[in-house]
Amino acid sequence: MTNPVKEIFSGEAPLPAAPGTREVPPPAALAAKVRTLSPSMTRSMQRVAEAVADDPAGCAALTVTGLAELTGTSEATVVRTARLLGYPGYRDLRLALAGLAAHQESGRAPALTTDIAVDDPIGDVVAKLAYDEQQTLADTAAGLDTVQLGAAVAAAATARRIDIYGVGASSLVGMDLAQKLLRIGLIAHAHSDPHLAVTNAVQLRSGDVAVAITHSGSTGDVIEPLRVAFDRGATTIAITGRPDGPVSQYADHILTTSTARESELRPAAMSSRTSQLLVVDCLFIGVAQRTYESAAPALAASYEALAHRHSPRTR
Repeated sequence: MTNPVKEIFSGEAPLPAAPGTREVPPPAALAAKVRTLSPSMTRSMQRVAEAVADDPAGCAALTVTGLAELTGTSEATVVRTARLLGYPGYRDLRLALAGLAAHQESGRAPALTTDIAVDDPIGDVVAKLAYDEQQTLADTAAGLDTVQLGAAVAAAATARRIDIYGVGASSLVGMDLAQKLLRIGLIAHAHSDPHLAVTNAVQLRSGDVAVAITHSGSTGDVIEPLRVAFDRGATTIAITGRPDGPVSQYADHILTTSTARESELRPAAMSSRTSQLLVVDCLFIGVAQRTYESAAPALAASYEALAHRHSPRTR
């Protein structure tokens, strides 16, 4: 029988970068950043972002003045857009555009549409959903700020208690995170009832951690307990697809999920869940690495306690 502890902890991987350092997004992250941040941009910044995403090779050849003229904006708008996308300046954005263009010209298969029609054969549905979820995971990984993730991991690993808030589909993700943390010996609770969430948040203090999961970044039933936890001195973490949303006002650390394109048959609850689960898993593994000495025995003990439930019953 395989040992689940060894499967999860097969050696100590490098921890995320220390807080205070700045990482320039790799070229592959550019398209993901545009999709995630575009809704929060001004219309002029959206024109710049859409131009570089649609034609990276062409834009890589342009000066800042040329791109401003192409998009009908100003040089200052181009520079602000580059910085919002995670690049120190336009020069760094041009380098990323050149890298993205080279990647696209390397023979990669064109992206297929993921729109699901009512009369699609079930085989097409499987293929489209599989492709879309793969893209969502890639976008989330590319756009995830590892400095913010590292800070969140450090806070959770030493927390006296961890409260997690989410409603609807996000509550399922919250429960997943809570049960993972419980299995490595941490005190973690997921709250989907907004009243219980607030009454529990009131008990938090410095040294505790509160995690809010909201794709829209504006779910009041999630923001309220996070605000209470923030006011009580707890370290607060937001997992959201809208890093500029109201939830960010009360978040010490923001972990951004991919904003996948929705459709009639694939609403936000489906498109956001995959990316949220990836972020939750990254947070959990980071905490488990930091607390390995206590996490490994706790995980082994929980596995042993449940092992008889997975064995054939004898009469």
